[in-house]
Amino acid sequence: MDFDVIIVGGGAAGFFTAIQLARLQPEQKILILERGKQVLTKVKISGGGRCNVTHAIFDPNEFVNAYPRGKRELKGPFHKFCSGDVFAFFESCGVSLKIEEDGRVFPVSDSSQTIIDCFLDQINSLGVKLNTGCAVKTIQKTDSQTALWNVVTNQGDFQTAQVVVTTGSNPKMWALLENMGHSIVSAVPSLFTFNIKDDRIQGLMGLSTDAEVSLLDDAGRTIDLGNPNSATSIGPLLITHWGMSGPAILKLSAWGARALHHLNYKFKIRVNWLPQYNLETMVSRLTELKQEQAKKQVHNTRPFDLPKRLWLKLLEAIGISTQTKWADMSKALLRSLAEQLTQCQFKVDGKSTFKEEFVTAGGVDLKEINFKTYESKICSSLYLAGEVLDIDAVTGGFNFQNAWTGGFIVANAISEKRNKESSRN
Repeated sequence: MDFDVIIVGGGAAGFFTAIQLARLQPEQKILILERGKQVLTKVKISGGGRCNVTHAIFDPNEFVNAYPRGKRELKGPFHKFCSGDVFAFFESCGVSLKIEEDGRVFPVSDSSQTIIDCFLDQINSLGVKLNTGCAVKTIQKTDSQTALWNVVTNQGDFQTAQVVVTTGSNPKMWALLENMGHSIVSAVPSLFTFNIKDDRIQGLMGLSTDAEVSLLDDAGRTIDLGNPNSATSIGPLLITHWGMSGPAILKLSAWGARALHHLNYKFKIRVNWLPQYNLETMVSRLTELKQEQAKKQVHNTRPFDLPKRLWLKLLEAIGISTQTKWADMSKALLRSLAEQLTQCQFKVDGKSTFKEEFVTAGGVDLKEINFKTYESKICSSLYLAGEVLDIDAVTGGFNFQNAWTGGFIVANAISEKRNKESSRN
């Protein structure tokens, strides 16, 4: 046997598994195999190069609500290792973290290189071996008696007692796992922005405001995503060159990943620019404004906490001229303005990937994993963690938390198995 444990995939989950296991079992020989020349590439680009390591929600029961796929399965694991434990881990490595206003957690250095250097220092000091440029071709048992794995790569064959797969959204590895008996849920994009061409947002690139956004079908009905709250999102909405982005949109793209793929990314959204109002309360407020501001021009007032450029675009959309005074606003115009403010519909035609942080919905079917250990129910001594599984989250550090938690539990499961075998011998 060449190694006690081989980890396939040199990303967040792979490195975290190796570090945790090497701390628990210093005598074990551990090898990380990475097909690329560089490791931790997703860590490097995460959070705009700052690495959003987790989110400042410390109740596991609340933390799981960020996962459109994997919510039920992650509840137990998060009670064993969650965001607070991530703080403790990095503190043990001498890396300080900070919480930003929106709950995202970053290294104080504001550099993902801090996290990469931390992980590289850890595996070097713990004696974990790393092979880059090493593509895995097959993983198979050597024979029924020894139960060892033979990992065939472009750098030769390696034998090991335990295999951990942490390759993320890798179609070749999914195909390999499928050949080993696993079921693969087909992958579709999960975090993406909405392509929208509309005069009401033309020229407003870079404008951001809090809004309530809902997914609609062609008939204007809220799309049923199987969760009563998942088709509506409240949060920052960012207007971009190609349409709309920001947390409110990205959250919907994650929850609606499969439904929107089925619609070929052609659907509608309804935006309430002022979530504290609904249509009728807005009509009432505008009627009051007509009396309060009667002599003033509508264009020269901004009665709501709304970016002025957006306010003017909405007025323009319903034909209110720069000379129109509040006193001139008819009931029909007041209602039309109320609709623009609280029920503003846009046609979405396509999507754009959210920066380089490509996340997919899909992967190994969760029914085939024992989430107490992350061991495969199909192949004993095979463990899977991270985005190779059909688990994904909204943006904000949640996908990394899935990687850290999976790596922690895999390491502890392998360590416990080793201890039991040692006690028997």
